[in-house]
Amino acid sequence: MAVNTKIALVTGGSRGLGKNMAIAIAKKGLDVIITYNSKKDEADAVVKEIESLGQKAASLQLNVGDSNTFDGFFEGISSTLKSTFNTNKFDFLVNNAGIGIHNSFIGTTEAEFDQLTNIQFKGPFFLTQKALNVMNDGGGIVNISTGLARFSFPGYSAYASMKGAIETLTKYQAKELGERKIRANVVAPGAIETDFGGGTVRDNEQLNKHIASITALGRVGLPDDIGGVVAFLCTEDARWVNAQRIEASGGMNL
Repeated sequence: MAVNTKIALVTGGSRGLGKNMAIAIAKKGLDVIITYNSKKDEADAVVKEIESLGQKAASLQLNVGDSNTFDGFFEGISSTLKSTFNTNKFDFLVNNAGIGIHNSFIGTTEAEFDQLTNIQFKGPFFLTQKALNVMNDGGGIVNISTGLARFSFPGYSAYASMKGAIETLTKYQAKELGERKIRANVVAPGAIETDFGGGTVRDNEQLNKHIASITALGRVGLPDDIGGVVAFLCTEDARWVNAQRIEASGGMNL
C-alpha cells in the first residue's frame, strides 16, 4: 500500500532562506507549496527545481501583511491541493515570509512598526489560524524567528520584538494544538548571507567580519545552514520535538 506523501506549505519560498527551506524539504521526500509576494518567475523556477527532485510542487501569490486576503488565498490552496496533489489537506506550515527594517529604537516610525507587526506577527498568527482548516492532524508548524530575539543588535528593536512575540505564540500553539497532534516549533537563524534587509550581512565586509568574530564557528551563516533544520522538523524523525526554539547561528554571542 502506497504511503501518502506529506505536503509542506512554505511562505516566502521563492527566494533566500525560504527557497532553501522548500528545496531541503523536497529532498526529504515531501511535496511543497510555496508562496511569493511579487516575483512569480522566481517562484516558478523553484517549483521546477523541486519537480526535478521528483516531488510535486506549486506556487501561489500571498502578501502575509494583508490578512484580508487570507480567505481568498486558502480558496486557492484548496483548489491547488485538489488539482496538483489530488488531496484536500496539507501537513506542515512554515511561516517564513518576512521583511527586515533596520532602524534605531528612537528612530522607528509608527508606520514601520505597523508594517512589521502586520508581516511578522499578525500575518503568521491569522494565517496559521486559517491554515488549520486545511491541515491534517499529526502535522506541524515551523515559525521562523531570529537570533536577535535572544541577543540584541542595535537597530532591530521592532523586528526582534515581533519575533519574540512569535516565539511566545509558538508555545501556545504547541499546547493548544496538541490534541490534534500538531507540533509547533521555532527555528531562529543567526546572521545569514542573503538579500534580506538589503543584503547588508552579505555585502558589508566590515559587518560580515564582525559577525564572524562573535560566532563560535568563525563565519557568517549561509542559507544551506538553515534549510535542513526546517526540513528535519517536517519529518517523522522530529515527531517528539515540540514547543522548542532551535537556534541555528553557529554559536553567535555565546
